[in-house]
Amino acid sequence: MGEVKWVKLSTQMFDDEKIKLIEQMPESDTLLIIWVKLLAQAGKTNASGFIYLSENVPYTDEMLAHIFGRPLGIVRMALDTFRKFGMIEINEQNYISICNWEKHQNLDALEKIREDTRKRVAKHREKQKALVLDTNSNVTCDVTVTQSNEQERRSKKEEVRKKNKDILSGNPTADEPEIPFKLITDLLNQMSEKNYRHTTPKTQQLIKARWNEGFRFDDFKKVILAKCFEWRDNPDMSKFLRPETLFGTKFEGYLNNSDEVIKRAEHQISGGRVLKRKNDLPF
Repeated sequence: MGEVKWVKLSTQMFDDEKIKLIEQMPESDTLLIIWVKLLAQAGKTNASGFIYLSENVPYTDEMLAHIFGRPLGIVRMALDTFRKFGMIEINEQNYISICNWEKHQNLDALEKIREDTRKRVAKHREKQKALVLDTNSNVTCDVTVTQSNEQERRSKKEEVRKKNKDILSGNPTADEPEIPFKLITDLLNQMSEKNYRHTTPKTQQLIKARWNEGFRFDDFKKVILAKCFEWRDNPDMSKFLRPETLFGTKFEGYLNNSDEVIKRAEHQISGGRVLKRKNDLPF
C-alpha cells in the first residue's frame, strides 16, 4: 500500500491537556518529537493508524529507537506515556496504533492512494505479460538487454566499492550511514525464532560485506522475510536460516527472488490460510 505523504497537525495541538502535561515531563521536547515521528510513521505505513515493519512484524522498542535516532530508554518512556494518555494503543501482538487516527489523516487522500496502488499493480502485471510475449518472440534481443542490465549493475557496484573504500575498516564516515548490525540481527532472530548475536565478528563481517556492495536495511529485510517464509516450516531447510547462509555470496540472488516470495506469502495470508506456527505468523 502506498504511503501517505503528509499528516494533519492541528494549530491547537499545544492547547491539548495531554500535550501540556507532556511538556511538564523530563525530556518533554524529545517526547513531542517522538510523537510527531509516530504520526509520520503511521502515514508511511498507511494502515488506518497502525505502525509496523510489515503486516506480520510489529516494531520493537529497539527498532523504533534506531529509526527515530533517539535513546532506547527515552523511546520506551514515550511509548508508555502515550499509551497511558490514550494517544496510542498497543495490542497483545505488540502492534502500535494511533488513537483517533482520522484526526490526523485525510481519508479521501487515503482512498485515492489505495486506488492508485491498485492501478499501478494492474499496470505492472500487464507489462510483465507483454515482456513474456516479447521474450518468446525475440530471444536474442532479450539476451542483449539482460547483458546490458548486468553490465549496468556491475558498473554501479564498482562505483559503490570505490565510494566506500574509506569505510572498509568498518568505521563509517560522516557521509555514510552506520551499519545497523543489531537491527538486522534482531529481525532475523524474531523471524527465525533463533538467538544470533549481532556482536559476533563473523556476522558483522557478512553484513558489512553486503553493505559495502551497496545493499541497505530494506534489502536485508526482504531477504530475511522471503527465506523465513520459504524455509522456516521445512526441517531440512530451517537450519539454513543463519547469517552465513542468508548474508553470504548468494545474497543478491535471494534478493532478486524476494518480491515474488513475499507476494505469495501476502496472498496466502489475505486468502485466510490456516496457520499452525507460533503466534499464527507465516514467516
